[in-house]
Amino acid sequence: MSMTKFFVAVIAAASVLHAVPAAAKAAQCGNNSAGFQAWVADFKQQAAASGVSPSVLDRAFANVNYNKSTIAADRGQKSFKLSFDAFMKKRGGATIISRGRSMKRANQGLFASIESRYGVPAGPLIAIWGMETGFGSYMGNQHTLSAVSTLAYDCRRSDYFTDQLYAALQLVSEGYLSPQARGAAHGEIGQTQFLPRNVVRFGADGDGDGRVDLVGSRADALASTANFLRGHGWQAGAGYQPGEANFAAIAGWNAATVYQQAIAYIGRQIDGQ
Repeated sequence: MSMTKFFVAVIAAASVLHAVPAAAKAAQCGNNSAGFQAWVADFKQQAAASGVSPSVLDRAFANVNYNKSTIAADRGQKSFKLSFDAFMKKRGGATIISRGRSMKRANQGLFASIESRYGVPAGPLIAIWGMETGFGSYMGNQHTLSAVSTLAYDCRRSDYFTDQLYAALQLVSEGYLSPQARGAAHGEIGQTQFLPRNVVRFGADGDGDGRVDLVGSRADALASTANFLRGHGWQAGAGYQPGEANFAAIAGWNAATVYQQAIAYIGRQIDGQ
């Protein structure tokens, strides 16, 4: 998909995606699989009435099922309650730092270009890349649309993930997201794990090929991550440790304090600060 088409999609999404979720609340949420198929049928009716193409809905939901693995992951995020040292050990922080330094040396031109464009240095980008997918080595095996649909149906965060589902449908309609796509348990996409809404808002062409590919292009994934941080208030040249100006932008990436601290610490070790 061309960048022109991608950003036309973003503009089109603004009118549809922000207007629809309120209407879609008529679909009844649930806390187990019993009502899921009825919810899907109701959601599709609401989405079609709000302007989503029936053909897109049929393609998107053709293989959607209630995803128990997604619910288990959503309920079991225990690592975010660990101490900083325990979290770093569990996430392989020392390995990420070591490999991250090598990644920075091997991709100096890419990181210099990203910092020039977005003001974000290599360290925090590499920290996110390493912690999220082991530098793109594992991006998840869950059916993306099933994961997002399951969380939209689930009563715990239904409104939030209904918005994510509408963003995913926009990506399907523009050919960015395959109905068969697989990724992380919450529907995250690509090497740094973007939820669908963040793909729409912050997806960036980092390799200059005229399209956004967060799965196959590390340049696109890292540029998009820098664009996300800039969109959350990142200030070029300011520090990003706890208490410094850019730590708030890191907090926008993940709500868990220990995760924020890990990004800042790993980034500092890689950047040599």
